[in-house]
Amino acid sequence: MIDIGLNLTSSQFHNDIDAVVKNALAANVFTMIITGTSVEQSQRALQLTGQYSDSLYSTAGIHPHYASSFTRQSMQQLASLLKDNKVLAVGECGLDFNRNFSTPAEQLSCFEAQLELAVELQMPVFLHQREAQSDFLRLIKKYRAGLVDAVAHCFTGGRDELETYLEADLYIGITGWLCDERRGKELCDCVHLIPDNRVMVETDAPYLFPRSLKLPADTALNGKKLSGKKKKKSRSRNEPQYLPHIIKTLAGLMNKDDSELALLTTENARHFFRI
Repeated sequence: MIDIGLNLTSSQFHNDIDAVVKNALAANVFTMIITGTSVEQSQRALQLTGQYSDSLYSTAGIHPHYASSFTRQSMQQLASLLKDNKVLAVGECGLDFNRNFSTPAEQLSCFEAQLELAVELQMPVFLHQREAQSDFLRLIKKYRAGLVDAVAHCFTGGRDELETYLEADLYIGITGWLCDERRGKELCDCVHLIPDNRVMVETDAPYLFPRSLKLPADTALNGKKLSGKKKKKSRSRNEPQYLPHIIKTLAGLMNKDDSELALLTTENARHFFRI
C-alpha cells in the first residue's frame, strides 16, 4: 500500500520517526510520501527520504497557510528541490479561505506560481482547497491542459464537489475523514462514484485519526472501557500504519474487496507519482 500524504515533519513525530516507519512497514504500507508545506518543511522532508530511502518519498511546495512567505527566491528553492528524484510532486499547494492565515491575494499568487512551476517541470501537483472552490477551479482549469496530473488531497466534500473535480480530471485522495461518524456521511455517500483509475488513499498523519478504528489501547487490561479522556489520548495521533483501516472502510463503500482496492490504489499512486 502507498500512503500518498503524511506530515512526517510534524513535531508530533520528532521523537519516534523510526518506530512510525517500522510500524507502517509491518502493516504493509511500504511506500509513504511526505508532504512538503513550506520551503523549510520541504527541505526537511527530503532529508528524511535519505534516512529511509527504501520507503519514503516527498513533495515540495508552499501550503496556502504559508503563502505570505512566497518570494521569487522561494520558487527557485522549490524548483531546486523538485529536481531531486526523491521529490515527486509540486505541493501541497492551493487555496484555504477558511482560516486565511495568508491573505486571499497572497494565496492566489502563490498557488498560480506553483501551478506554473508544475507545468514547466511537467510534474504532478498535490492540491489543497478549503472554502475557495470557485477560485481554485478557475486556476485549475486555466492550467489543467499543461499539468501532467493533479490530485485533490484529503477530499472531504460531497457529490457535487466530487463530480466537479472529476470533470477537471483530478485524482481524489481519501483519508480517515471517511471513518468519522460525526462529519463523514456526505463523503461516504459519494465515494462509490470515484472511477477506479482516480482513487488514492492517504492518512494525512498525524491528523485525521480514523475514528472507527478500534485499538488495543481503547480498553483497559481488565476489560473495562477507558475514560473518554484516556481513550482520546491513545487516539490523538494518526499514523501511516492505520492506512489499511481506511482502505477497508473505503472498500466497503465502493463494493470492492479490501485487497483489490489496496492493489488498485497502489497502482494509481505508482502511475501518478511515477514510481
